[in-house]
Amino acid sequence: MNSIDPAHCRENLQKLVADEIAALTTLESLLAREHELLVANDVDNLERAGAARQECVGVLVRIENERRGLCRMLGQDSDTKGLANLMDWCDPGRTLASSWSECATRAKRCRELNDRNGILVGARLQRVSNMLGMLNAGGRDSQVYGPQGTSPSGTATPGRMVAARA
Repeated sequence: MNSIDPAHCRENLQKLVADEIAALTTLESLLAREHELLVANDVDNLERAGAARQECVGVLVRIENERRGLCRMLGQDSDTKGLANLMDWCDPGRTLASSWSECATRAKRCRELNDRNGILVGARLQRVSNMLGMLNAGGRDSQVYGPQGTSPSGTATPGRMVAARA
């Protein structure tokens, strides 16, 4: 390959994979906690949880950048194929295969948890948007309350009143 020997390359990859597994394990816990906070509508703690999640994602990006840099330094593309070529060269005994598989499994689980949280946030945002639409008389899709329930904006009788108390 290049100026680094295979054993040193394998050690570097082993450390990066171990670091990534640790960060993904942390991220998985953070995403599970974030879901609990979303369900509980705990806005104050949710903000702190979001900051911790972003910090963890930053660690994962740094690890990914280091791995890509190692691939480029050794003349490989920084994509999945380049990493596979690098692993074939520096780890012919496939000692990193199980760790790399665990890394992929954890990344998939984090993606699933993040998607679940995103769906919940999206549903809540849609609900808020719908409620705001009812208050916004000028909105196209706004609903107003009339004697028979809700009706599309513009078909209700004028003089609609909305009251709120603090």
